[in-house]
Amino acid sequence: MSEPPQPADLIVFGGTGDLSMRKLLPALYHCDRDGRLAPETRVIAMSRAGLDDADFRGKADAEVRGRVPVDDPAVWRRFLGRLHHVSVDVGGEDGAGWVRLAGLLDGHERRARVFYLASPPMTFGPFCRELRRAGLVTPASRMVLEKPLGRDLASARRINDEVGALFDERQIYRVDHYLGKETVQNLLVLRFANAFLEPVWNSLWIDHVQITAAETVGTPGRRGYYDHAGALRDMVQNHLLQLLCLVAMEPPARNHRESIRDEKLKVLQALRPITGREVDRFTVRGQYTAGVSGGVPVPGYLDEPDRTAPTETSRRVETFAAIRAEVRNWRWAGVPFYLRTGKRMPYRCSEIVVQFKEVPHSIFPGGAPNRLVLRLQPSEGIRLHIMAKEPGAGEVALRPVPLGLSFAETFAARVPDAYERLLMDVLAGNPTLFMRRDEVEAAWRWIDPIAGEWESYGTPPEPYPAGTSGPAGAHELVTRGGRAWHEESPA
Repeated sequence: MSEPPQPADLIVFGGTGDLSMRKLLPALYHCDRDGRLAPETRVIAMSRAGLDDADFRGKADAEVRGRVPVDDPAVWRRFLGRLHHVSVDVGGEDGAGWVRLAGLLDGHERRARVFYLASPPMTFGPFCRELRRAGLVTPASRMVLEKPLGRDLASARRINDEVGALFDERQIYRVDHYLGKETVQNLLVLRFANAFLEPVWNSLWIDHVQITAAETVGTPGRRGYYDHAGALRDMVQNHLLQLLCLVAMEPPARNHRESIRDEKLKVLQALRPITGREVDRFTVRGQYTAGVSGGVPVPGYLDEPDRTAPTETSRRVETFAAIRAEVRNWRWAGVPFYLRTGKRMPYRCSEIVVQFKEVPHSIFPGGAPNRLVLRLQPSEGIRLHIMAKEPGAGEVALRPVPLGLSFAETFAARVPDAYERLLMDVLAGNPTLFMRRDEVEAAWRWIDPIAGEWESYGTPPEPYPAGTSGPAGAHELVTRGGRAWHEESPA
């Protein structure tokens, strides 16, 4: 029998922003609706918006209610009653907001006190210094950091040092929301709770692995951020490398938070460095131009509506990245891992494709290798593509047939959003699905040489029309090995 939820105070800095309204508050409402929040648990938003509690509840009622199913008005009223707002300007001279926050928290020092920084990384250090000055950190406090955690190894270390000066590593939770997805968690169960897969989960049987995160959206209104980040830093350094770790990691000795994170770190440390001239050979960068997405004409990256005009940096930033990676250890020697992410792709899809080798000797014509496809979004589930005989008399005709597991259909339940699981794990003090400092820094150590080489190029990224599956170089990256990208619309 599970223990009842314990009271907590969740303090969200940037609590009126897009992430809070679009993800955090809807996730917390679902948790409240399902009885996973203690009656005393509060959500305290901090921002410069100048709102009082009633204003913030009105904002949540207007912006969040349409995103969630409100089938019981009493539950919605209960959820709104948990919400508070404190106006504060980090680094400003007016300390009234910190005094009000201290007053709200006074007398509740034994509760889990979660500080969630849903704000740009340059605010992490100043926020921690203000917390120290106000004396608000208790032994039961936790700090949650949203990505991006820096833009290179040096800046990531600075952020980690600033936060680590106030919080122990065990108190710090670095979010990668992909790790909260049901399919990602089921990957570990699939590998380590089923006897038939582990014997073939190696270079003897697997030809290659593909990890794709494709988006149909562009970057309207976000050029300032995307010019600074690009697809490599925004998606590959965190999401795709974390998925690679879960596919490639060795079986941990036990289902324990540090055992799993230890094995993930070993994968990152085993990645073959890509440096110098090898960057041209093993990586591809692209930028979308005008095209058609969803049957609608859309502009290219440089022409997207934005408050600022495109700069030289805009012309050189990548909206698409593809990499051929290798894990140098006994299990994976010689197996390429193809990583791919891009904006304005033909369809929205995040998936892991494990392609097995062909049978040693086929007695039937027209065979194809088996594939295991783990769909993260949309329609989360698992599909194993096997060869089967088409019904009928005459010659034997083979056809790939998927054996599918849809989580929503099989378990007849709503698939929770990743943030629901991650928020509940933070409140429970379970850091398994969060990145440890050494993981983050190992990932940047591998990414930095690629990013540095790309930034030294005087040429723009390879163009690809919006609504297509990326630049020609990305297809050449896989065809050089006699392979092809897995292209299967989620529709």
